[in-house]
Amino acid sequence: MPAYYRLIQRENNADGSVTAHYQSNLHAQGAWNPHEQHMAPASGVMCAELEQFLPRDEMRIGRISFDIFGLIAFGDFSITTRMIRGGKTIELIESEMQANGKTCIVARAWKMLMQDTHNIAGLEDEKVQHPEQLPVWEGMKCWPGGYIQSIETRAEATRRAGKGVVWLTNHCNMVEGKTTSDFVKLMGMVDTANGVVPRQDPQAGWAFPNLDLQIHLYRMPQGQWLGLEVEQQYGTDGIGLTSTVLHDIHGPFGRSEQILTLRKL
Repeated sequence: MPAYYRLIQRENNADGSVTAHYQSNLHAQGAWNPHEQHMAPASGVMCAELEQFLPRDEMRIGRISFDIFGLIAFGDFSITTRMIRGGKTIELIESEMQANGKTCIVARAWKMLMQDTHNIAGLEDEKVQHPEQLPVWEGMKCWPGGYIQSIETRAEATRRAGKGVVWLTNHCNMVEGKTTSDFVKLMGMVDTANGVVPRQDPQAGWAFPNLDLQIHLYRMPQGQWLGLEVEQQYGTDGIGLTSTVLHDIHGPFGRSEQILTLRKL
């Protein structure tokens, strides 16, 4: 099976942090620049590092906050993961991706103690149509890059510029020779939300890259399909926002937000 990344080596550091060295494959190539990685698989491989760092069966990740410092260089890079704030019921961990001596992305994740809350559970987010009920959608082919070519997309008929529902899946492992969990699989596609209902055609003279990716999970995702129920909004002063309800085949499981810098090319 093809993969987005190849693990070169992993080091346990004296301060308790762990550094993993990776090389990106063609499937991780970005859409804005052929010499960069796409943020979707880059955030996915960072989630793989967060997931396996000092795991505890009674806790899970509830929020992940990615800040994008600049171009995510294609090729060799490292991810160093460390504990920021330990605790019995909540923990804050951090992963930092570096390439060519520069920080590319910093991700922080809150891990929280789980308990049985079935008696008070309730959601306002509603289910959307399952991907099996929808036709294949080729609209993402307007974007270049290896990552976009690696995904399969299906869309509801009501999808339009600025709003709509699009489902994604792919047939790649996150890391060569490693089993990809459902969590990593789906987190590694969330960033795609910024490109599925663009208010501007990517060839129309405007760029709208996101500077961050914020993910909140009220349930752990399952399966191989990620549903994106997206709204994209542009302000009048060069700043936009992509807001998404996240779905798996069982229903909604969380939300994501991306702040956008609107730039005339």
